[in-house]
Amino acid sequence: MDDSRAPLVDVHAHFLTPHYVEQAKNAGHLRPDGMGAWPTWEKARHLELMDQQRIATSLLSISSPGTHFGDDKAARTLTRHVNEAGADLKRDNPDRFGHFASLPLPDTDAALDELAYAMDELGSDGVTIETNAHGTYLGDPRYRPLLAELDRRRTPVFVHPTSPPNYETVSLGRPRPMLEFIFDATRTVSDLVFNDRLQQYPDIPWVFTHGGGTLPLLAQRMELFRSVFASSTTSTTTSDTSPSVPVPEQISRLWFDIAGTPFPHQVPALAASCGTQRLLYGSDYCFTPASGVTEQVDSIEAAPQPDADTWRALTTRNAGRLFPRLLRITS
Repeated sequence: MDDSRAPLVDVHAHFLTPHYVEQAKNAGHLRPDGMGAWPTWEKARHLELMDQQRIATSLLSISSPGTHFGDDKAARTLTRHVNEAGADLKRDNPDRFGHFASLPLPDTDAALDELAYAMDELGSDGVTIETNAHGTYLGDPRYRPLLAELDRRRTPVFVHPTSPPNYETVSLGRPRPMLEFIFDATRTVSDLVFNDRLQQYPDIPWVFTHGGGTLPLLAQRMELFRSVFASSTTSTTTSDTSPSVPVPEQISRLWFDIAGTPFPHQVPALAASCGTQRLLYGSDYCFTPASGVTEQVDSIEAAPQPDADTWRALTTRNAGRLFPRLLRITS
């Protein structure tokens, strides 16, 4: 390991518990989002990978399909289980692990209760939610009480993609993370934009994944519909206002991790669209295996670096701004 490499902060890292995987399988998620078998997660192996890649801290979260499998009561119990497990990992390894608490959406009341418990009792670094919950996207009016509380608390929200409604028709039998995750992230950002939620709740630090997906390519098209075809962007079911701020400006205020295939094309496109001051590193371990994480880190280090900087150092400084407790890593 080259100790001259700047340490990384990994904001997109996953953990699993045996009980969570069992409950997911019992709910029919035998192959999560059309992938293969469930991966395994072990703390020792994760720490070994972090040491190999000089990852100082990983912020752990539960990935898709989240913790709500259709029953509100069961979702509350399962959410509490994974959140206490994640908090224990952080408590036992405070320098190496952080934690994004899961919220059992679309049950908004339960999500509000779990938000308070996670932030006030467990000391979580933020929360994680999926791009949609059983077909309900993040701009839906039923989520306004939750967004208002997240805004009041200034809680970082890590938004993880999940399968869209009717994925059976559009995915053509292929793993949904390949394409559908990327489009679902774009869809939920557009729902936030065109319901004006990013303006109504400006103090929520939103973190989206995979270099913004298709947003750098579609932001100007979305702006065309906001400015020229405004009436056609108003949903008959969710919109109670129309966005007053240009779409590219709204999107530039979001945070993005660079999990996946950031180079040679994705990060340069995102940087050209949104700048580099809100880019964060993400590995997507353990759903991306250790070998894939190694290849991704190698691609980041081999890519053209920012002027008088490195992608490693830049993303870590950005993480310190979003998560002040991690500022020590940047020094």
